[in-house]
Amino acid sequence: MNESLEHLLNAWRLPDLRRKLLFTLGVLIIFRFIAHVPIPGVDVAGLKQLLSGNQTISMLDLFSGGALASFSVAALGVYPYITATIVMQLLTPMVPRLEMLGKEGEAGRNKINQYTRMLTVPLAFLQGFGTVSLLHNSQGAAAGTQVIPNFGLWGVSGTVFLQSLAMLVTLTTGTMLLTWLGELITENGIGNGISLIIFAGIVTRLPSFAQQTAVAGNSLTGAVVLAVVALILVIGIVLIYQGERRIRVEYARRIRGNRQMQGSSTHIPLRVNSAGMIPLIFAMSIMLFPATVASYFKVSPVAWVANVATVVANIFNSQGVLYWILFFVLVVGFTYFYTLVVFQQQNLPESLQKNGGFIPGIRPGRNTAEYLMRVLNRITLAGALFLGLVAISPLFVQTITSTQALTLSSTGLLIVVGVVLDTMKQLEAQLLMRRYQGFIR
Repeated sequence: MNESLEHLLNAWRLPDLRRKLLFTLGVLIIFRFIAHVPIPGVDVAGLKQLLSGNQTISMLDLFSGGALASFSVAALGVYPYITATIVMQLLTPMVPRLEMLGKEGEAGRNKINQYTRMLTVPLAFLQGFGTVSLLHNSQGAAAGTQVIPNFGLWGVSGTVFLQSLAMLVTLTTGTMLLTWLGELITENGIGNGISLIIFAGIVTRLPSFAQQTAVAGNSLTGAVVLAVVALILVIGIVLIYQGERRIRVEYARRIRGNRQMQGSSTHIPLRVNSAGMIPLIFAMSIMLFPATVASYFKVSPVAWVANVATVVANIFNSQGVLYWILFFVLVVGFTYFYTLVVFQQQNLPESLQKNGGFIPGIRPGRNTAEYLMRVLNRITLAGALFLGLVAISPLFVQTITSTQALTLSSTGLLIVVGVVLDTMKQLEAQLLMRRYQGFIR
């Protein structure tokens, strides 16, 4: 503990690192101010009551960092940008033009990032429409009232149309503003800016999570179970994030001009969880989408449409066992899929062959690719199953303690711990570059 504090003080004493830390903190403070700028025309009291009883909307509030509770300009958070990023990463190996851009270095990556920002705009508008429609069809604090009384883009008066359009444009602009702030942190601060935006929002909600746990944990057994599960999750997240399989790589002697380069030895670190928190977030969005759409059509005047929407809402209700089974399967499946996509984009076998590297006992080229894929599939199994267990851990807590206090906080723990570890690694790299000892040994 004392050594970690000393290393942190070393980072603070360095002017450039101190400037990066202060810049990161300043941008996060600006984000929290933006998260409290409300959009007019919303029953805030009714929205807070709705959040306490609706699991779907509560999960949307988690990604917005609590901004949805006050329905601020940042109510959508950076989730549309995350969705756009995932879509672009999945499309890159499938679209030849994007694949070529990915191999063009920094310029190609900048172009892909530009496409990602362009895709974020329609996704934010669509998510804003879905979220506002869901709130429009929900009851407020008073009986017979709506959380958002005036909303619609067709079949409404001109005034309501303009108000609705202005609300959606404001929400989209808020998402793009948060995306810009996150990119500023990535370029000029410490850590991944988008992840830190989500991290700051979750951390600010920790007091409310603690209050919910205290209220829900009406027995000593429930409180102990919650504490034990939270501790196990934190330890497991740290171990999985730090876990890696090191593949030894040898480089043969090379002759450049009149100089003979000696052979060297290094390793390829294959992480147990190469996908990070992305599979959990992506699977969660898939599980939330049918329930969100169904809640919109449950009030349809067409009987069969309302009945189908009710059935879909019941299937994707977080109180049912089927919901958690599908959630677990999706998390495991997306972990393997996303890991495969990232591995193919790295193109390690080809890079090794071009640079004269080889794995002892494995022939270069196709055999190396097959060997690395076998190893990656084996170690990814542990990471995928762990993420799946994190996803369904609220089910076990609900079964034992009859409370939903950990339903949101299990995902929050994964994001918080993952962001802290990634930020520490970046800060450690900065210290090691300046010949200071890092945090992690």
